[in-house]
Amino acid sequence: MRIAVTGSSGLIGSALVRSLREDGHEVVRFVRREPAAGDEARWDPARGYVDPAGLAGCGAVVGLAGAGVGERRWTAAYKKEIRDSRVLGTAALARAMAALDEPPQVFVVGTAVGYYGDTGERAVDESAPAGEGFLPSVCVEWEAAAAPAREAGIRTAFARTGLVVAREGGAWGRLFPVFRAGIGGRLGNGRQYWSHISLHDEIAALRHIIDTPSLEGPVNLTAPEPLTNREVTAAMARVLRRPALLPVPAPALRIVLGEFSSDVLGSQRVRPARLLESGFTFRDPGIEDAIRAAL
Repeated sequence: MRIAVTGSSGLIGSALVRSLREDGHEVVRFVRREPAAGDEARWDPARGYVDPAGLAGCGAVVGLAGAGVGERRWTAAYKKEIRDSRVLGTAALARAMAALDEPPQVFVVGTAVGYYGDTGERAVDESAPAGEGFLPSVCVEWEAAAAPAREAGIRTAFARTGLVVAREGGAWGRLFPVFRAGIGGRLGNGRQYWSHISLHDEIAALRHIIDTPSLEGPVNLTAPEPLTNREVTAAMARVLRRPALLPVPAPALRIVLGEFSSDVLGSQRVRPARLLESGFTFRDPGIEDAIRAAL
């Protein structure tokens, strides 16, 4: 299949491109600069431009582009960048696909479990409503931006991803060096749930969505059983054989992270009901499985 991917230089995007190519698929990587290779196509999400030649003949499009949520403090300007990079990019892709004479069969929008907000100890699946706060509001707009593709009859799925366990980047990419140094510990009281997924299972789940015609709408990409931050911390210590004795107090996180600290300290107990119902099998269902796979 010919498959277009945005956000192909990120943690998930680069792994997805590698996996697809290893299995013989043709991948078109959309870039914001002038294309420098034969597998690249131009897009400018802020201006709503997508090169239609890059989409031509594609059976699937996977949208993974977006400014890093934890990359910087949430100033008003950066919050706008977080929102625009997702909403405008998704809208541009959806309109461009809808305008094609032969549109792709499936559009996978890589969104986030941030959709649900803070769920406390309550377990939620795809039937749960959106939460309250900045990230849930972004996720709602993000998914709504795909409407032109859905209205054009393109199967559209929202891959709501949890915390990806990987050394190469994301939140876990920052945790590994800290724990290796023996200075890791729980965040806040440690009772908040973290919905995680190994990088291998994340890529396998995205490909499962592409290949499964019954999957559309929201699909949670998280391991079957979310764990508390305290349990995750203990697992990191066991696998890395390091102590985890230095908790980070909530006030310190608020000073360092600002508004983003409320999401770090918040609890998201999200389960992948639709993935499991569709027959997906996790290779790394447990947290220690995921940590070892990342190492």
